[in-house]
Amino acid sequence: MEAVAKLNNCPTSPRKMRLVVDLVRGKKVEEALNILRFNRQKESSPRVEKLILSAIANWGQKNEGARIEESELYIKTIFVGGGPMLKRILPAPQGRAHRVRKRSNHVTLIVDSKVAAKIAETENSITE
Repeated sequence: MEAVAKLNNCPTSPRKMRLVVDLVRGKKVEEALNILRFNRQKESSPRVEKLILSAIANWGQKNEGARIEESELYIKTIFVGGGPMLKRILPAPQGRAHRVRKRSNHVTLIVDSKVAAKIAETENSITE
């Protein structure tokens, strides 16, 4: 059974966040946390790491009898969408003004268990 975690209105541009998210897509949870812990992106990595830990906790709440270590959790889906933009003005020469767009993003993460996926596949093949 899968669990979802969302990070909304994160004040980082979606492009920067996608660079970090692409590193962990499809990986096991333990491997993804190690990648993020030693990544050089100081702004985005801790936020994605915290989001993964939240998804693990959500999965633990949904599956009370299962153990996290034995379930082989992996990142099933992770994607970044654009959030609201703050529009600011920067002074420019000769009385002009330049627009500055401060971007934000939304990150959605789905964690699933490989053990549960294998069981579901066998049940589907038996019923067919």
